[in-house]
Amino acid sequence: MRGLARREFCLVLLRRMADVRPDLVQQALPKLGATRGQANAAYSRWEALHHSRRAPRGLALRTAVLGPPDTCVPRPQGDLMLELRQWPLPLWPQLRWRVVSGPGGEVLDEQLVRGPDSGIPAAGPDRLLVWQHVVDDVAAVPGARHVGADTPAHWEVALPDGRRARFVWGLLQRVA
Repeated sequence: MRGLARREFCLVLLRRMADVRPDLVQQALPKLGATRGQANAAYSRWEALHHSRRAPRGLALRTAVLGPPDTCVPRPQGDLMLELRQWPLPLWPQLRWRVVSGPGGEVLDEQLVRGPDSGIPAAGPDRLLVWQHVVDDVAAVPGARHVGADTPAHWEVALPDGRRARFVWGLLQRVA
């Protein structure tokens, strides 16, 4: 997609993460060789694509920006056949961007997930790694449970000790 690729897609994801962890986002921009202005421009371009009548929709838009996925796995869900696609992203090499799509390419869910052979240690009640663990890692902690999110792209997991883990696009941002 003209003007957007995987690097710029990372900048789009960082925009939402800046709501919770502006400090980590500021540290990440140089790793992508980007300025705050370039991040804002990438986000504006992404939003414009979502509102354009001529831009591809759903899965076609993700594929136009990210290129062909590394993996595409069919997964039956009741009467539906869903497809789970994953792409590596330059900012988080140990993770993958996963898009779950339904019939016709409708995007049902998308978030960062654990990549193959990531090397990140398992999450535990006393070992939660910000910007390394994903929702599934923390939800697997015994006694943890998903709780409602207040914003799209945001999730929370309640931990057994009363703390809450906050996620943006599936990536752990903070534990409080």
